[in-house]
Amino acid sequence: MGLMKAKSDALAARLVGLVAGQGGWLGVAQTAALDRLQPMGLPGKRDEYWRYTDPSSLTVPSAPKADLFDTKGEPRPFSAIDRLKIVFVDGVFDPAQSDALTLEGLEIAHLSDAAADAGHWAAGLYGTLEARGQVPVERPLAALNTAMAQSGVLIRVTGKPSKPVSLIYLRTSDTSDATLHHFVKMEPDSEMTLLENGPAAARLNKVLEVDVAEGARFHHVRTQGRDHQRRAATHVFARIAKAALFKSFTLTANGRLTRNDAYRAFGR
Repeated sequence: MGLMKAKSDALAARLVGLVAGQGGWLGVAQTAALDRLQPMGLPGKRDEYWRYTDPSSLTVPSAPKADLFDTKGEPRPFSAIDRLKIVFVDGVFDPAQSDALTLEGLEIAHLSDAAADAGHWAAGLYGTLEARGQVPVERPLAALNTAMAQSGVLIRVTGKPSKPVSLIYLRTSDTSDATLHHFVKMEPDSEMTLLENGPAAARLNKVLEVDVAEGARFHHVRTQGRDHQRRAATHVFARIAKAALFKSFTLTANGRLTRNDAYRAFGR
């Protein structure tokens, strides 16, 4: 009882001042995530799944200060690749630094924009892979993400785009607290490459859901860092259909605390 109360108290403290703030299908998904989060609470270092790791800096109400790390003059990962760039600064989409969200074989929308479209393809899908990934191990930080994320991209792949999609995360604040949630839906026999790089925020909670239909091919490469003080918890949830391909590679450099979780499910 003592452990569960501590987890519940940590969740209550974390939720103070946080408002999902979305209606429509996104609001429904956020409410469902909050409902499954409530009985879990937030993790502590006494949790078996977090043994030898103290998650308190990921769960406290405010992001711990993280001094900025100067990488000026260093080439950014993937800079030599022709790609569609989507930029987030301290967890907020920056259209001025991003390319137009158009490319053959792709439909791309920002999460907050798609929320207003009742017929959007992500309605009824957003958050479902995260929910499925709560068994056999509870992942409360992922449920918290689904319940509270205000930023992210929704990508539907209908063909074979000519270049990768590149998600670029820039950090300019020593107290930024980012919650990003992306969903990629791969239609049958489609193929795409998703690139990710950058520290994103002083504290980052990120979820990537990928639904790979039959015969589709998804390639994912990400680099985390260089950033000595950043704290991050990331989750990848993938559903992989028959004869589909899912490949993901992560290179992590530096960081005060980085926790990367992955869950895959076969079939539909």
